[in-house]
Amino acid sequence: MARQPIKWDHSGPDTINQDLRMSEKSVSHNELEIVLSRCGSRRNPGEVHGLLCSCLAVAGIDGAGEWLGQVLEATDPNSAARAECELMLDDLYATTWRQLVERQSDFQLLLPDDMDSTAARAEAMGRWCEGFLNGLISHNKSEELKDRLVAEPLADIINDIVEIARATTDEAAAAEEEENAYSELVEYLRVVAQLAYEELAEFRSLTENQLSEKPEHLH
Repeated sequence: MARQPIKWDHSGPDTINQDLRMSEKSVSHNELEIVLSRCGSRRNPGEVHGLLCSCLAVAGIDGAGEWLGQVLEATDPNSAARAECELMLDDLYATTWRQLVERQSDFQLLLPDDMDSTAARAEAMGRWCEGFLNGLISHNKSEELKDRLVAEPLADIINDIVEIARATTDEAAAAEEEENAYSELVEYLRVVAQLAYEELAEFRSLTENQLSEKPEHLH
């Protein structure tokens, strides 16, 4: 029997169904990379998660629908590989949305695990930054939202993320030093992604207040 898409209890913007929390399936960077490639998506897993975080911050559940379309653009809608990818993206969406809405300390960027080299993880972090920035600029924005994005603290956050996206590992640096620098940047991104979500709350308030009228899953 095929697994059903995620179901939400939309009784309020900050209330998530306990059953959903129990049924969430964690998604790893490597697993998502495989299914994205299999279905023909050109997106990188880190980029996909960064894009999701900023789409949710700007537009809530409506932004998630746009995110799904961007990630699966040019893939075959009738293929089994795409259906598999959609289910994994549903899981990623469910977990990320809950963590952001409930202000969860367990919010994490979707990056390769510690078994991968620091260079590989740093590259994925850069792709996460690119996705996050693209989500902020690709959404249809009101003048009010444009003004907010160039004001503090979001302007500084965006500038910092641009710099992190350009960063490269230092081959001359000691492994421990390189690892510490990477960990500090990941922690900074984790915190500012949640801060951006908080700062943009008023721009998605209508969406969140009308969640009961929205589809209960992404596809």
